[in-house]
Amino acid sequence: MDSPQPPPPPPLPPSSLLHNLITFDTKLSLSIYTLTQPIFPRFFLKLLEISGDGRLFFPIILSVLLSPLPSTSPILFTVLVNLLIGSVLDLIIIGTVKHLVRRHRPVYNKHMFLTFAVDHWSFPSGHASRVCFIASVIYFSSDLVSDILGQLEVDLVGFGGYESVRWLNFGVVGWACATSVSRVLLGRHFVFDVAAGAGLGVLNALFVVNVLNCKMFFLVFQFLVVDQLFTLIHTDIGTYVDLFQLFKGQLCK
Repeated sequence: MDSPQPPPPPPLPPSSLLHNLITFDTKLSLSIYTLTQPIFPRFFLKLLEISGDGRLFFPIILSVLLSPLPSTSPILFTVLVNLLIGSVLDLIIIGTVKHLVRRHRPVYNKHMFLTFAVDHWSFPSGHASRVCFIASVIYFSSDLVSDILGQLEVDLVGFGGYESVRWLNFGVVGWACATSVSRVLLGRHFVFDVAAGAGLGVLNALFVVNVLNCKMFFLVFQFLVVDQLFTLIHTDIGTYVDLFQLFKGQLCK
């Protein structure tokens, strides 16, 4: 009597597209990190890392909001509020995605101070998202930035308003690109982490500029400022409406 044949080995799992992409991303990121180590000074990459840190950005924007500058340029206040709201959204979006995906950082990542638990995860890059959001808001708000420079009587690099805005856009976009690339060169992230973070930052900026722009500010402005002025100086309803429309026309053009 023949002995029973052993069961056939289980079929090998098919190579998934996601697995191939992750493998390619890991190898590409390691190659870039290895090749660029002798080229770019680490202190310069660290400066870029610090410049895109939320622990630096939030105190700066809050300090400017509380300074006399917004009273000099009401449009500046709107742009600052957009940056603040979008940055909070950025933290929520990036933190949620990191918690859901849970991709580990590169094994060669060294000397990184982690503030939050989600910072242990690599996908997507929070730095890339933040700097691309900031640069995109400034770029998409070029007309408002031109008005702000005019109200503050600022003339960058000796040019007129249009040229000043063009150079400002060039500077912030270059800074965002350099900071995003530095995440791979420092070994903090993989290439796909940075690409995903940059894409989320641009989408966040589009949402803030086109959807939230002015609407939330005017709700706050109407209920906290204009209503108080109306109560204090007892203006008639016509003056109240004219005042609100004046500010709306100034800040939402």
